[in-house]
Amino acid sequence: MSPYIDYSEFGKRRPVRGGVEARSRRGGFGRTWWGKALIDAVERMAEPGRMSRGRTYARAGQVVSYRIELGAVTAEVQGSQPRPFTSIFTVRPLREEEIELLIETIRDAPGMLAEIASGALPTDLGPLLLPTTAADLDFSCSCPDPGWPCKHVAAVCYLLAERLDERPREILTLRGLDLDTLIGGIERDLRATDATDPYGDDAQLPDLPKLEFRPALDDLDQMLLRKAMRMTADEESVAAAGLRELTALYGSFDG
Repeated sequence: MSPYIDYSEFGKRRPVRGGVEARSRRGGFGRTWWGKALIDAVERMAEPGRMSRGRTYARAGQVVSYRIELGAVTAEVQGSQPRPFTSIFTVRPLREEEIELLIETIRDAPGMLAEIASGALPTDLGPLLLPTTAADLDFSCSCPDPGWPCKHVAAVCYLLAERLDERPREILTLRGLDLDTLIGGIERDLRATDATDPYGDDAQLPDLPKLEFRPALDDLDQMLLRKAMRMTADEESVAAAGLRELTALYGSFDG
């Protein structure tokens, strides 16, 4: 259990002009799958009371500024003191084997690499990129609150969720990945695959489409066909016999 903190001794938070104010005014954070997924992951592991106060700070614009770096978000958050606190939200970088699994997943999904390069991020990569345990996260702040996290870092988390709403690909940076490095790894992997099987002998090809058979006569106007047959015969019985023979002939190609 966390030690009791008497927040009244710190005074009221100081207002900020020009801070990074949250778009969300009430309810939950995260308008898209990635933003909501990040907040859900953090809220499962963090202290609910401080996360609630963090939402208040985020909506009040107390975060002066923040920047996303490899593996971390560093921010200045104004509290009750004259100078803003330095708040850092850290995410564990992906391990080598996790990066290899990520590369393999992207390589094996047609079109996924192009989708990522365009700025989008498929939700199929969520299980590979989102933090899942408390060991994946860390919170630190220069404020006197020893909470995990304090409200200042919590506010940063909520703004980060809104950032992922707009730029989901930045979750790669949080997990210690540079986009160019990731794309380079995938391309090298593809070249290595092509080198071992240059003619695609081992490639798994999709099943051929199943075409629906339709006799040619089904696409013809029967009235016009009968009229054409009559032009080749003097008697109706002869034209009718010719039409039956054509029907039998084309019907024999069924299947």
